[in-house]
Amino acid sequence: MGALLFLALAYFAVGQAAANRNGAQGAADAAALAAASDARDQIGERLVGPDLNRDDLVDLVNGRLFLTSSGCAAADRFAAKNKANSESCTRVNAPGNGFAVTVRSRESVGNTVIPGTEGTYSKATARAVIESRCTLKDAEEEDETVVEIVLSCRGKTVTIDPEKPDSLPRLGELFTVRLVR
Repeated sequence: MGALLFLALAYFAVGQAAANRNGAQGAADAAALAAASDARDQIGERLVGPDLNRDDLVDLVNGRLFLTSSGCAAADRFAAKNKANSESCTRVNAPGNGFAVTVRSRESVGNTVIPGTEGTYSKATARAVIESRCTLKDAEEEDETVVEIVLSCRGKTVTIDPEKPDSLPRLGELFTVRLVR
């Protein structure tokens, strides 16, 4: 009977560890997506910003021109909202441009019949990327400043006037943000 009780408690401990690990993975996924979404927002702001030049435009349309520090700050905030601490946040360039984030749960597995679990914390890593849905068809320039951007987005032509923020479509129409393994 005692062995059966111990076995039941051991299964419970394994279940607790799995739940803790799942929570850490959810926090890592949310943090990585937040970082990549922040990068996509940065790109959108630059597409309708002043002093946009053609060289930057190609990198922007391809989802490459964003600040890593801002994306990682967003990752830290989302890890915290999900009861985890961000341990690392790095920019990745393949496949796609985005972030790899590693988090550690704030709560341990807890006291169980298995010795040492009270000091065990779950870690998880996730990667999220920004993928462009568009290609640059043309950009009209005046005095080396872009005054009109023409994109081809999945067969649809999109025209953006960098001087008119309301000409920017929803960023979801221009870029996809997704988890990758």
